[in-house]
Amino acid sequence: MEEGESSPLLSQFLLLLQDTAGQEQPLSRNSLSTSSRPGPVPQEDQVGAWSSRCCPGTKHQAWKGGQVSSLPLSTGSSCVKYLTFLSNFLFSLLALLALFAGLWGLAVKGSLGSGWGEPLPTDLMLVLMLGGLAVSVVSLSGCLGALCENSCLLCCYCGAVLICLALEALAGALVVALWGPLQDSLEYALRVAIIHYQDEPDLRFLLDQVQLGLQCCGAVSYQDWEQNLYFNCSSPGVQACSLPASCCIDPQEQGALVNTQCGFGVLRLDEDTAGRVVYLQGCQPALQQWLRENMWAMGNCAIVIVMVQGTELLLTAWLLRALAARKAVEDTQPDPL
Repeated sequence: MEEGESSPLLSQFLLLLQDTAGQEQPLSRNSLSTSSRPGPVPQEDQVGAWSSRCCPGTKHQAWKGGQVSSLPLSTGSSCVKYLTFLSNFLFSLLALLALFAGLWGLAVKGSLGSGWGEPLPTDLMLVLMLGGLAVSVVSLSGCLGALCENSCLLCCYCGAVLICLALEALAGALVVALWGPLQDSLEYALRVAIIHYQDEPDLRFLLDQVQLGLQCCGAVSYQDWEQNLYFNCSSPGVQACSLPASCCIDPQEQGALVNTQCGFGVLRLDEDTAGRVVYLQGCQPALQQWLRENMWAMGNCAIVIVMVQGTELLLTAWLLRALAARKAVEDTQPDPL
């Protein structure tokens, strides 16, 4: 009885072990087949892949075995990175503001695209738009390059800054070498501005500001305005033998508004009578004197601009060197298993 009773118990225990082994073996095969099939990408890998596509040069955190594969920048290099980003961000904002102001000015005047066919743009709004566009592109490349740690964008930014410094140095050398001829060409420039005074609003605004600020009229004399088609005494218009209001000694005539007709008929008057109404001196001598008095101030402004650009270039070079050093360290480290 004891052997007969023990044998059924032993056989049931062996059957239970076989059933357990049979259940574990399919589970192991299923786990292997499931691990070999492509499944959903983990969230950390998705974030790393997105950041690598958005900023190819950035140090995205690719998790392998619970460890970060990239090395962080040092404290000094991180400060340089964010300082470069902030400075270029401010410059890009100013450049975009100038770009939008130029576009707005061109849209208001209705001259958008009118100066593209000329060798050099004569429209001041067009010059403002082109300058804002160039500076914004360069500043945004430096801004994004520093933020994303992209060596390619930073190299392009350095090249653009070097080109700007070279052009500024060339322009400064030409101004110093041709300072005398440039002063002599002021008379020709003023005469051209007088001839086209009614054709271009920006040119009219600049010439009015020069005559009001320097208290002058015309290029050499107030009679130079006879070269203008509208102010010439033979003109059939109502402005014949007249002068712009900016030539008047008191254009407001002690009032709140400018009297635009204060210079009407002045060219018909004799010199003594005209001298009581308008300025008789031309703008060329006054403009030459103003340039001589403010030459050092303009030179200091140019030096400050060059120093700012040089500082930006040094910061970008430091950041590029830090990125190259980090990449060299990462290449020497073995990949974690």
